[in-house]
Amino acid sequence: MDDGTRWIELDGAVNARDLGGLPTTDGRSTRRGRVLRSDNLQDLSVADVRLLLDDYALKNVIDLRSDAEVRLEGPGPLTRIPTVTVHQLSLFSEGGRHTDVAADVDKALPWQDRTTGHYLGYLADRGDSIVAALRVMTRTDGSSLVHCAAGKDRTGVVCALALDVTGVTREAIVADYAQTGERLEAVLNRLRGSDTYAADLDSRPADTHRPHAALMEKLFTRVDEEFGGTLGWLSGHGWTPEDTDALRERLLST
Repeated sequence: MDDGTRWIELDGAVNARDLGGLPTTDGRSTRRGRVLRSDNLQDLSVADVRLLLDDYALKNVIDLRSDAEVRLEGPGPLTRIPTVTVHQLSLFSEGGRHTDVAADVDKALPWQDRTTGHYLGYLADRGDSIVAALRVMTRTDGSSLVHCAAGKDRTGVVCALALDVTGVTREAIVADYAQTGERLEAVLNRLRGSDTYAADLDSRPADTHRPHAALMEKLFTRVDEEFGGTLGWLSGHGWTPEDTDALRERLLST
């Protein structure tokens, strides 16, 4: 499915990759250079910004962080690029004070179930942000980059829903979600260097940060059972067949 070249090597982010090259159920694949995903972009170097602009024609940034995170972390370098539009679309509520660590939905539940419940909370609380994020991905003026803090939970859910609409196989979607695990230690080390995130990260056992494939599989099972699938859920939040066509047109190879 993926030869490893989807990773985007940056000085100031460790979990950036291209959502191109993923197989679909009808034998096609997603186009490279259309939608990117990443962890926090606050530390991008001048060379990083140049790479994103020149190699990926970056035009739109989908920032899923909360207002508090953005305020505490300060404006990142991409906010100073006039040709890039930043869309702040919080998926609040986060479980920690500022981060996308898993919420304590019910402390009596295993952490895996709490995480799945937290992901469902994004859908319950911020359907407007999710729909808006997917619509940004349909824009034809260059690539879009979606990120949160770790580029794992909030970014993982939004990207999974977009890929599901596009027709990417569930196996490939789950594998992309889990791929963050390859960079997890570097992600956590980055976030521990920030006062905004360090306390929340260290309040949980290390394994609960890992993007286990079963978490995304459970989310899809719940969405299928409760809403008749991703499109069923989206249609209840204003998503239209025209939106679906636009996203597929943008992301799929011919």
